[in-house]
Amino acid sequence: MRVAHGQVGHIVRAPKTSELIAAQLRRQIVRAAVKAGEKLPSETELMEQFGVSRPTIREAFRILETEQLIVVRPGSRGGAQVLAPDSSVATRYCGLLLQLQGATLADVYEARQIAEPACARLLALRRTEQDIADLAGVVAEIESAIDGWDRSVPDPAAWSRSTHRFHQLILQRSGNQTLALQNAVLRDIVAAHTELRISRLFNETDFRADLRRCGKVYRKLVALVEARNSGGAERFWRGYMEAAAASLLKDDLQDMPVVELFT
Repeated sequence: MRVAHGQVGHIVRAPKTSELIAAQLRRQIVRAAVKAGEKLPSETELMEQFGVSRPTIREAFRILETEQLIVVRPGSRGGAQVLAPDSSVATRYCGLLLQLQGATLADVYEARQIAEPACARLLALRRTEQDIADLAGVVAEIESAIDGWDRSVPDPAAWSRSTHRFHQLILQRSGNQTLALQNAVLRDIVAAHTELRISRLFNETDFRADLRRCGKVYRKLVALVEARNSGGAERFWRGYMEAAAASLLKDDLQDMPVVELFT
């Protein structure tokens, strides 16, 4: 391969036959030519269709299994069954990339502060009665947990999981699937950090007081969304997200690499 002066050459690897077959089968799944719960053609049928050996078809199946697009079941009634799409594959992979690239917690929280208030605005514009009921239900759960702190041993991890469900609803019900998926990538990172931070600071009076105020903050957002006050919802949620990040990223935590949460 000839390389011009001053350029760096690289060899482009040609895709393997199994990868090409996997790509074609993937397109069929994405375009719903084969729906979730249905089976792909048998190994024998695919061998004849593509003119390849059984190991090549099985390697293509392994690629699709890794992507969680199919599950291969053994036996005469088995075969490659198509699975419903799951965003967990993308979130795990992108989360790994963030770790490998040395992304910091401050970087992750900055991304959330940009995207989530926008989702709150869209949610206020598009919300349904069911959205309001579901948001209010999570808020009631959070407030109940807070009230129980005075009567029993507090469970900060359970409180944290409930608050993440509230944030998740804002993203999922915004009606913008791209924003929802992008933010789902950050979900595990934020959840791991929040639970770590709360467990360390939970017994500090000021910090616990901040957590108690969250119920009122969340109810305020629900009211804005219910009133379809899109601009108010976005401004209010942006202010809250900025304040929450400032509280959770105190000291030197903002410079902590994401990878340290998972090692």
